[in-house]
Amino acid sequence: MPTFLYARVSTTEQNLDHQLTQAQAAGFQIDEIIADHGVSGVNTTLAERPQGKRLFDKLRAGDTLIVRWIDRLGRNYQDVTDVVREFLRKGVVIRTVINSMTFDGSTKDPIQQAVRDSLLSFLAAMSEAQAEVTKEAQKAGIAAARGDDQKYRGKKPSYDRPTFNFVRDHLAFGSGPSSIAKLSGLSRQTVLRIKLNPSHAEASLQKWGL
Repeated sequence: MPTFLYARVSTTEQNLDHQLTQAQAAGFQIDEIIADHGVSGVNTTLAERPQGKRLFDKLRAGDTLIVRWIDRLGRNYQDVTDVVREFLRKGVVIRTVINSMTFDGSTKDPIQQAVRDSLLSFLAAMSEAQAEVTKEAQKAGIAAARGDDQKYRGKKPSYDRPTFNFVRDHLAFGSGPSSIAKLSGLSRQTVLRIKLNPSHAEASLQKWGL
């Protein structure tokens, strides 16, 4: 059965190729890529996206859908849970690149289904919460930029957007600062600063246009 990769980026600064590279590095063999560029996961449901809506027609029982993380499907709790459960009811297997999670739509065991659905709800809620944090950080960055740009930007971050997302996602799933630092190439102190104040870290990226 075919394996599909669904990728989404919301800004022109982000890169779809990065999500494909990560999936291939994790050992996934991709048969077809379906991607949306410049589409918000907060304001646009999967069914409303030019390419996202193709998934509803393409996916069949036994197919595998790969996503970098659940938030690529969306950052709205209700939409993500509804969409994933619809795919699972079809018998689709959904796998994530980060943390190698598997949501198996073919399982009939009620306990496994309950655990799967509870974890899905938690991840979808976390994605929406992270979107709210990002939104507030963006507001803070814009407000600071209204003054003297050099004065308010502060020190340039030692991480870029993909690295920040990598750290944030691993922290959200309970990985330790030391292991994240080793994987990301950042110092443990930098990872701890992101962990303690993700809004400030996001604002710094916004101020520097990263």
